[in-house]
Amino acid sequence: MENQVTIFDHPLISHKISILRNAATGSKEFRELVAEIAMLMGYEALRDLPTEYVEVKTPITTTKSKMLTAKKIAIVPILRAGLGMVEGILSLVPTAKVGHIGLYRDEETLEPQEYYCKLPTDIDKAQVILLDPMLATGGSAVAAVDFIKARGCKNIKFMSLIAAPEGVKRLTEAHPDIQLYCACLDEKLNENGYIVPGLGDAGDRIFGTK
Repeated sequence: MENQVTIFDHPLISHKISILRNAATGSKEFRELVAEIAMLMGYEALRDLPTEYVEVKTPITTTKSKMLTAKKIAIVPILRAGLGMVEGILSLVPTAKVGHIGLYRDEETLEPQEYYCKLPTDIDKAQVILLDPMLATGGSAVAAVDFIKARGCKNIKFMSLIAAPEGVKRLTEAHPDIQLYCACLDEKLNENGYIVPGLGDAGDRIFGTK
């Protein structure tokens, strides 16, 4: 599992996560921080994108320089909280396509229920970046990967800001072939399935709802 999971240890990310955790942080600042952290994480998560040498004419001479190959990239947020991370990744790869998966958690069983799924038609040929700020029980993450794999996609990376050990274990055991990137690994889940210490409900804090 060690090679499959990347837990970030960067002072900029740690600083911004601390502000996110603060109950006094308002929705505007919270949204901005979520996007900023996603962008910082994306820098590392996209490290293995393929490149090729192209000829570039500089003001001085002509040289060979690396550019991204024409690989398809699809960003897929899990609604609704995952929407907060999209801008950060799009700032790095603005030509990426964006799909959406809508899931809600049954408050009794804690299992995910699908209510919406709209993905790019050629997602089976894309590098998919699946986004959800919170990886708690792992149920929604596993279900989302199931939906994407059912459409033939084999290259999937999952990004979350805050993860619980239980969710990491469930996702990596269900889908050992995907890469998981977490800004912070927290202590545990409580009896209600919420991450401790966590940061509350990410969707409510991003959109200012209760």
